[in-house]
Amino acid sequence: MFKVAIIGAGSIGFTREIVKDLLCVPEFADITVALTDISEANLEMSRQLLEKDFKANGMKTRLITTTNRREAFKDAKYVFNFVRVGMLEAFAMDVDIPMSYGVDQCVGDTLGPGGIMYGQRGIPAILDFCRDIREVAHPDCMILNYTNPNAMITWAANQYGKVPTIGLCHGVQNGHKLIAKAFDVDWKELDVVCVGINHQTWYTSILKDGVELKDQLLERMEANEDIAREEKVRIDMLKRFGYLSTESNGHLSEYLPWYRKRVDEIVDWIDLDRWILGESGGYLRHCTERRNWFETEFPEWMAGDAYTYSKDNQGIEHGAHIVEALETGRIYRGHFNVVNHGAITNLPQDAVVEVPGYVDATGVNIPVYGELPLGCASVCNVSISVQRLAVEAAVHGDVQLLKQAMMMDPLTGAVLNPHEIWQMTDDMLVAEKDWLPQYDETVKSIEANMENLIRIPLKDYKGAARLHTKTIEELKADENTMKRYNKAAHNN
Repeated sequence: MFKVAIIGAGSIGFTREIVKDLLCVPEFADITVALTDISEANLEMSRQLLEKDFKANGMKTRLITTTNRREAFKDAKYVFNFVRVGMLEAFAMDVDIPMSYGVDQCVGDTLGPGGIMYGQRGIPAILDFCRDIREVAHPDCMILNYTNPNAMITWAANQYGKVPTIGLCHGVQNGHKLIAKAFDVDWKELDVVCVGINHQTWYTSILKDGVELKDQLLERMEANEDIAREEKVRIDMLKRFGYLSTESNGHLSEYLPWYRKRVDEIVDWIDLDRWILGESGGYLRHCTERRNWFETEFPEWMAGDAYTYSKDNQGIEHGAHIVEALETGRIYRGHFNVVNHGAITNLPQDAVVEVPGYVDATGVNIPVYGELPLGCASVCNVSISVQRLAVEAAVHGDVQLLKQAMMMDPLTGAVLNPHEIWQMTDDMLVAEKDWLPQYDETVKSIEANMENLIRIPLKDYKGAARLHTKTIEELKADENTMKRYNKAAHNN
């Protein structure tokens, strides 16, 4: 008998999936689940779907839905964070404003100008959540954070929010499945060790039946026609650094200074079959289409099959497995984002790292990995410098640190000079001011001086490989896309 709260529960598909994974644990039939969100409409859709699932599975689980987060947090032992501050309106600014300066992001939610500004919006919010948790939640409450930029949010919650927080991501599992595809085996046949930082984690061991396969991976990936076409950046990094990185081709390309710096070369490194392979602004387009589609097709979800709550139907997301291990004592192994504290000896000790961990009734246990290969550590250390600057900027509302974070960002620094970076940051602060309370005085000063500034002309740049965002009518006419979104609507 305990309480789980989900903030950002208007993220309908993810909320439904996590609740299903929790209630696949037989011992959890009597827990309380509290959903909270600022969107009453999305919260209501989540409630209807969950009550449908509860009824189909004969569950008596207590469900609370409220726009009052303190009510949701009261006595909660676990808080899942799914919040996207600013929603797609702010996300579009994260992508479009840098694009007008020539900074071409595929996703823009982890590093790059988009990831840095996303952190500026998300960190004040997570610190507010932490305050409420300290005041009204269970004394041992833990945050399970799924919100990006994951490392920055998790860093701020632990250091400044003073609430134990673990960052969770499915990047390691997805990369694990890619490796299995390269070796033409089921992913469960492979045992991997992956270490680094979120979205820049490196597979340092790949075992099958106790045999190390890591050194065969490059040859296998290049021999697979689909992988060779879709994963050019990941393959190039594997060649040059010796280890595969977790993140998708598009994501990885925007964290580094080499692959998106020249407009005429970007298309050489990406593939447009799916947004995640490197499309300019691809994730924004994908999210916009999915939101529009889901809002239109909600009755289809309700008419579809309910989820089945059974242990063999439990998904791969870490969160529910961690709760299960802590509450039942059953051991769970995964890869988690935690404060380093010596796990990786050649990365900063205050940084948030992604490493193997083991969970049981004694807690979340992180073994010491040791030294990350030097080249991989160097890539991570550049990103950690950006993260640290961005976290401190967000916590203290320090615009100087914010602009230094932008300058240190690998992609931004590869494309823009300091004057351009300063102006771009000012533009983003003014555009996103409604979600940046810590910069109120800074924004007023920027706005007051704008008329007196000689602005650097913007580039007439729309993206090296930007695709049209389809309307509902266009989606319905696109059979392949419609099938994907319908599947997501019914199964996610």
